[in-house]
Amino acid sequence: MYQLCPSILSADFNRLGEQIKILEKEGVEWLHIDVMDGDFVPSISFGMPVIKSIRKESKMFFDVHLMVSAPERYIQDFVDSGADSITVHAEACEDLERAIEQIRDAGVQAGVSIKPATPVNDISHLLDDVDTVLVMTVQPGFGGQKYLDECTEKIQELRELIENEGHQVNIQVDGGINDDTLETVMKAGANLLVAGSYVFNGDLASNVRRIKQKIADISEVVD
Repeated sequence: MYQLCPSILSADFNRLGEQIKILEKEGVEWLHIDVMDGDFVPSISFGMPVIKSIRKESKMFFDVHLMVSAPERYIQDFVDSGADSITVHAEACEDLERAIEQIRDAGVQAGVSIKPATPVNDISHLLDDVDTVLVMTVQPGFGGQKYLDECTEKIQELRELIENEGHQVNIQVDGGINDDTLETVMKAGANLLVAGSYVFNGDLASNVRRIKQKIADISEVVD
């Protein structure tokens, strides 16, 4: 299952509701929502009020990525705001296993994310407990960065581990996804594809159509 997951971090917030409707009209099912606290990462984005507001108008799958310190404090709040999935960073949790358990107990999908420098081995013991592993392919906290080539091997390693051990886990990638890197990450084993400026810069509807067609074309080769 390949999914384009547009990141609203790159949206025009003056037209956010309108742009989400365009995404839905073009058949996009997942919306990636990056929450940043200015502590775990330098930037600050948005929080519960924005998610609660757009939840009222959208039936999309809300894929909430918490780039925050001690995310355990906020899990229930984000579920109450409308998250369908919550991803926490391995590096941000005092007790990662407990944080994943909290997400599961709250009744939504659970994900764990790792920074470019964090080895797959740090989260391999959790592959039976999560729905998604998010591999950051740039340093978290800023949009528009260049894809880090060394992350390709990490995606491959994770895909091999998942298949060899029979886990049912999505591999999501976030950072530097464009026409040049989309095929790279898909061939490496990623199936959830987060993209920000790649989707939102220019004409949104035509970008989505073009990218979805490219994903379909690549998936025929990969599968």
